[in-house]
Amino acid sequence: MKPKEGLKLSGRASALQAEGPRFSPWQHLQLHVQFSTDARVQQMFEILLDEKSEKEKQEKAANNLIVLGREEAGAERIFQNNGLNLLMRLIETKNPELILAAVRTLSAMCTGHQARATAVLHVLGIDNICLWMSIDHKEISLVVCNLLQAITDSLSGESKKEELGKEDAVVLDTKKDLKKITVYLLDMLPSKKVSGQGRDRALNLLNKNVPRKDLRNHNNSRSLFVIDNGLKKILKVDGQIPDLPNCLPLTENTQLTTSVLLNKLYDDLRCDPERENFRLICEDYIQSKIDPQDMDKTLHAIQVVSGVLQGPFDLGNQLLGMKGVMEMMVALCGSEREIDQLVAVEALIHASTKLSWATFIITNGITLLKEIYKKTKNEKIKIRALVGLCKLGLAGGTDYGLRQFAEGSTEKLARQCRKWLCNPAIDPCTRKWAIEGLAYLTLDADVKDDFVEDEPALQAMFELAKTSDKTILYSVASILVNCTNSYDVKELVPELVQLAKFSKQHVPEEQPKDKKDFVTKRLIAASVTSALVCMVKADSTILTDQTKELLARVFLALCDNSRDRGTIVAQGGGKALIPLALEGTDVGKIKASHALAKIAAVSNPDIAFPGERVYEVVRPLVSLLNTDRDGLQNYEALLGLTNFSGRSDKLRQKIIKEKAMPDIENYMFENHDQLRQAATECMCNLVVNKEVQERFLADGNDWLKLVVLLCGEDDKKVQNAAAGALAMLTAAHKKLCHKVTQVTTQWLEILQRLCIHDKLDVQHRGLVVVYNLIHADQELAKKLVESEMLEILTIVGKQADDPKKQHVLNVARECLVKCMDYGFIKPLSQR
Repeated sequence: MKPKEGLKLSGRASALQAEGPRFSPWQHLQLHVQFSTDARVQQMFEILLDEKSEKEKQEKAANNLIVLGREEAGAERIFQNNGLNLLMRLIETKNPELILAAVRTLSAMCTGHQARATAVLHVLGIDNICLWMSIDHKEISLVVCNLLQAITDSLSGESKKEELGKEDAVVLDTKKDLKKITVYLLDMLPSKKVSGQGRDRALNLLNKNVPRKDLRNHNNSRSLFVIDNGLKKILKVDGQIPDLPNCLPLTENTQLTTSVLLNKLYDDLRCDPERENFRLICEDYIQSKIDPQDMDKTLHAIQVVSGVLQGPFDLGNQLLGMKGVMEMMVALCGSEREIDQLVAVEALIHASTKLSWATFIITNGITLLKEIYKKTKNEKIKIRALVGLCKLGLAGGTDYGLRQFAEGSTEKLARQCRKWLCNPAIDPCTRKWAIEGLAYLTLDADVKDDFVEDEPALQAMFELAKTSDKTILYSVASILVNCTNSYDVKELVPELVQLAKFSKQHVPEEQPKDKKDFVTKRLIAASVTSALVCMVKADSTILTDQTKELLARVFLALCDNSRDRGTIVAQGGGKALIPLALEGTDVGKIKASHALAKIAAVSNPDIAFPGERVYEVVRPLVSLLNTDRDGLQNYEALLGLTNFSGRSDKLRQKIIKEKAMPDIENYMFENHDQLRQAATECMCNLVVNKEVQERFLADGNDWLKLVVLLCGEDDKKVQNAAAGALAMLTAAHKKLCHKVTQVTTQWLEILQRLCIHDKLDVQHRGLVVVYNLIHADQELAKKLVESEMLEILTIVGKQADDPKKQHVLNVARECLVKCMDYGFIKPLSQR
């Protein structure tokens, strides 16, 4: 097509026309991003692989590479530009900084992308990945563990990101790769070439990925595979004795992590035949190690039983019943070898958890424990013997009538434990046994009183709780639960107590000093919060659900007094409670949620839960609205939600998204005055949200009727909240103004009562509702003028100006002015 005459193309325009089709601006942008990312990736690798590059420049390039790997475009460019081989070269440099950067980049590339994760696994090789994880370097071992977790999550579909729609077109069979990873992890456990750190990582990965996360999923094939192919390898690690020469490399947390894995595998079994198979494998392994000619092998067998008792306790009790096992433990206490005594005493401590076994040990072995305690010069054995005596002395728990020792004996044992605990010359591994002893002794009221008053002992315990040895977390948490009396105590029905006594049945007795008036004296000072926060941050495998529950109980006890909540928040308690409320046992989650509700009810959310964290608190609070929870939990959750709903619309939206609205409405019907008041106040804040207003506008529900009727309640606080909600609703929608007059025949009487209320806040809100109705429609205004409302407005409006109630007078006068505008009333001058 020729240009029209009189129009000439410039030289550049004609040249462009001659070149043919051009790229669109969007294509130009895509090409620019692609080539710039390619260039950046190439530049990073050149700097990292150049031995002459400055160290600072290399570190910066390494960090940039990690950032690129976290972006989808960057990860894809690295992958397509021979990035895996280049990252392998970085790992082979043996420079720790470069290895960390390379592995972190690989983790980022694998996260949420199944195809890339598969490629990384095959190019690097599972054998190489496990080899890197096995080295005795804490940081490298950890990042390689994270890489393997990212690969596992992607292969199993656990961490699927929003993809561009291409990857889902190809379905990869990942079962073989996942099974191969499991096999290699199991092979790492008994290998002497694997470091203690590496063994812990392998155990953690098995703990996290093998047992089912949701028991509603009936497929437990991964656990069955591990039991059949690796249970004996796990038992080998569980039975290691650090003081023997052939012991595998371990950390202080290895054996407890192994016990946790055994417990999770056992809990994951679905039927008796599966549990029977588990037991038989354990029995075969233990029997194969018991050898009268080789005492080290026999000790290994006893240590396995001890480890199982710390894991699946019911199974451990069955193993104790094996012929000769219990007798062997008692006999070894009398051995001349110190290592025999050490292992035997530890085993007896774990065995005496069950009252029946404790009674057996008291009958058969307590004399030996006393002898060991008096005669041995080895502090490690002495303190374990003391813990054994502590545990046996408190075998009856809080039941005062089942005390095994004479009055005053437990206090003596506790003083010795506190003495060891406060002695910095003793190594931490030995001192932690003093905490173990106190975990039992603090069930006694006198002991817990003395312990709470012993500031050095408390501080020593907190310091140990913050060390890398996390095996004492459960014991520390138990001590704190005992000291705060935050365990559940069943109330005894007097009639049943009398019946039990008549039939000569044992009735649990409460320690005289454990009455409720003593409990408040034992609330630990808020300085424990920093230790609790540190404990919550512990490795997720060591921090078992049972330990989380104990920590949640302590937090709830500490939050009981509203004056302490500010200190708890200041020391990080609010942040620490969130994971406890979201994960763990049902009881633990409820306790942690209740503690959060107590904080949320009285604290500024911006300070207590800064940033995005506040949105994580909403779900635990909503969970407390369940009718199965007690009234106090319902009430404090509603107070917390009221506080939150008054902060921002985004928080109101989150509350709605968590499906709290039906529960809040339900409590507005509640007969209990405080619950009804809290629910109504919460609704008063929520009605600002458009989605909530739409629910009131919708036909077929009684939400508006309920609010109008609540305005007529005798409770002033309920009236105030309901009138506030009605004022905001009628201000937002004219349709709701009409609907107010239709939901109940009492609407006018209720409004009149509000407008003459003796409380100014309620009166003001009632007058605002009348103002909204008058301004919404002339017909509505006419209805109000024809009633006694005109007289009420006139009386209020004619009152002399008063700063205290000027806002009330102004609204009444504005109503009268609008009525004059409509022509319903006239000024005196025109009459």
